[in-house]
Amino acid sequence: MKRILEILFAIIVLVSCNSQKVYSDFDISYSKSGGYAPIYENLLIKGNDAHYSFEGEGKKIKQTFKISDEDLKKINNTLSQNNFRRIQEDHKKIYDFISTSITIKKGPNEGSKTDASAIMSNYKTNWLNITNAFQEIINTNVKKQ
Repeated sequence: MKRILEILFAIIVLVSCNSQKVYSDFDISYSKSGGYAPIYENLLIKGNDAHYSFEGEGKKIKQTFKISDEDLKKINNTLSQNNFRRIQEDHKKIYDFISTSITIKKGPNEGSKTDASAIMSNYKTNWLNITNAFQEIINTNVKKQ
């Protein structure tokens, strides 16, 4: 009986760890969170597979979809054209603000940036262009409830 319980416990641990894999195993991550009425929005891309989740405003959305090679190319071109790696974050303290974070784990634009403390003024247009490219992917592929 003890052996059966040990095996059952091991299976539960493995299954619970695997359910979090989608949040750590990605090539590209776009996330927005925070605010006075908090929201949590994530777009995680691994190869051509995309996982989207949104929670806030009384909604809870989870969706998985395929992203086209053309859309991936568009994201990478936008990152390159807007010098993602050179964008400088400010060090201001901002509260009750919805912040956006972007993490790229592969390719020439590898890096991580966030506007949680704001973006330096000479890079705001670049940051806006990049975030708009991700929002366009979300708006095109996610069925809002």
